[in-house]
Amino acid sequence: MRHVIALDVGGTGMKAALVGADGTLLHEARRATGRERGPEAVVETILGFAEDLRALGQERYGEPAAAAGVAVPGIVDAANGIAVYAANLGWRDVPMRALLSERLGGIPVALGHDVRTGGLAEGRIGAGNGADRFLFVPLGTGIAGAIGIGGEIEAGAHGYAGEIGHIVVRPGGTECGCGQRGCLERYASASAVSLAWAEASGDPEADAADCAKAVESGDPRAVRVWQDAVDALADGLVTALTLLDPRTLIIGGGLAEAGETLFTPLRAAVEQRVTFQKLPAVVPAALGDTAGCLGAGLLAWDLLGDSTDRQPTDRQSTDRPSTDRQSPAPQPTGSTDRPTAPEVSA
Repeated sequence: MRHVIALDVGGTGMKAALVGADGTLLHEARRATGRERGPEAVVETILGFAEDLRALGQERYGEPAAAAGVAVPGIVDAANGIAVYAANLGWRDVPMRALLSERLGGIPVALGHDVRTGGLAEGRIGAGNGADRFLFVPLGTGIAGAIGIGGEIEAGAHGYAGEIGHIVVRPGGTECGCGQRGCLERYASASAVSLAWAEASGDPEADAADCAKAVESGDPRAVRVWQDAVDALADGLVTALTLLDPRTLIIGGGLAEAGETLFTPLRAAVEQRVTFQKLPAVVPAALGDTAGCLGAGLLAWDLLGDSTDRQPTDRQSTDRPSTDRQSPAPQPTGSTDRPTAPEVSA
């Protein structure tokens, strides 16, 4: 059976799959990233994981994978197959595409940015299916976005498009790792809500999920924390929809797991803020934490020309993001499993 390898690399763990031509996950597996062992060991773990999946596919389906796709965090030069920089994994300028292709017997390999790859999956087979323009915003440790326009995921001229988490929504507010104050992700990410609720509740172990439960039980302290986050998120989203005019806003990540506890007040807050803008549908992501892996599989199938319809794909500029070797380059913060500071969005 013809299949491809899909890998979604996070700060602490990796998700992988063998994916059939119809998008079916034929086999799923997870492994620890092992970042405490250093960047070279992380890269070797990725290569070894992919090699094991290739062997499994050969044994189980009678032929090796036809292609592979990998989604990684940080700054990504997808056009040249380079994982440019990831603060939480410690690597710089890793020729990921070439390394994987060599390890996998020379098959074609696609490299993508983790959030844009997840957005690709949501746009093609998830909550954005059928929408010609959408914005995918995962609310995790940080906040980033994937912009779906005209059947493609827009990466921008330098690969930085979609970093909605660094829209300033509270000028002069809380300092952000990017160097600004008042960035959206400092108020509306899952980690921001966790910090605010831990302080308000007096429980240092409390997190955003606990806050959502307290909101549902009517705790006034939780309601205030939650509404502050919702208001900040609505401010950022209205700025984005004013610029992009999406037909659908897809909200994912850990905070979206609160369901209507989040979506009911968020839809109301967005509606209150729009004036001349057209109100988009505000919907939850459909694919959960499998989006990145599914998107990596779609990238791999796209290399083979097996897409049945013209659907969103990851349009990357050939301009490579510059990196300063004297100081850490900025890091996109859309991945849900990376630490907050000093992870900075570009």
